[in-house]
Amino acid sequence: MIRKKKLSQPDKKTHPLIGVLLFLISVILLLITGPMGLIYGFFYTLFKGGLKGLGEYLLKIAVSIDQLGNVLMQHLLNLLWIRKGGYPFGNRDETISSALGRNKKLGMLTFFGKGIDGFLDLIDPNHSLNSIDYYVEPSENTIDKLAWILLREKKILCVRSKGKSLFYLPGGKRDKGESDLKALSREIKEELQVILEPHSFQFIRVFEAQADSKPPGVLVRMTCYEATYQGVLQIDSEIEEMAWLGYYDREKVSEVCRVIFDHLKSEDRM
Repeated sequence: MIRKKKLSQPDKKTHPLIGVLLFLISVILLLITGPMGLIYGFFYTLFKGGLKGLGEYLLKIAVSIDQLGNVLMQHLLNLLWIRKGGYPFGNRDETISSALGRNKKLGMLTFFGKGIDGFLDLIDPNHSLNSIDYYVEPSENTIDKLAWILLREKKILCVRSKGKSLFYLPGGKRDKGESDLKALSREIKEELQVILEPHSFQFIRVFEAQADSKPPGVLVRMTCYEATYQGVLQIDSEIEEMAWLGYYDREKVSEVCRVIFDHLKSEDRM
């Protein structure tokens, strides 16, 4: 069984007046009910779960406050902590530390951003990098894709589209309402003319890197699965080349695929 967080979707556009109204309502409710809820939650979790339960409750609040800060201070953080073209703060589903970690990986932190990151590392080594959340809601700065990992003798199956110079893992984007299994199966059937066996799907992990041929700060997030298949591998009209690449071919693949190659190499699978 595939167990993964449910598929997130970008925010829907709403009328600006609705946003103002909902903001005022939420502030009023927070000021009135927030203190009561906090006091009750404090004693409830302490009574039910002891110090461990209280700690978990307060951690959830801390994460939520961090997410709020990421939205509340997004314009200031984008100005002071990252260089132009960096991964922007402001995703409501993401913490400040997660966005900071993404920019650290991209090398887009300013002097102030590096200072904050260094301070956090003193408290918790590699704090921002370990805080990167690969399941946050996608935004206009995130290209969400699926990929099939097929390994043979420490080589991985890759394809190259017509007019492109770099290879990538076979797969593609979800259509609206599609599950990972259905979307990846459809994409592989279209690209390589084989049928993935549903019962064999195994979630590997999510990888992320700067998107090729896109402005700095635009990331591609690739959710990877392994699966067995039926049929004979053969490319369709949109694919120019299919190849089995080893780790020594790392420079021939896209940026996110290089991250995947590194991961598989660390596990001695390439």
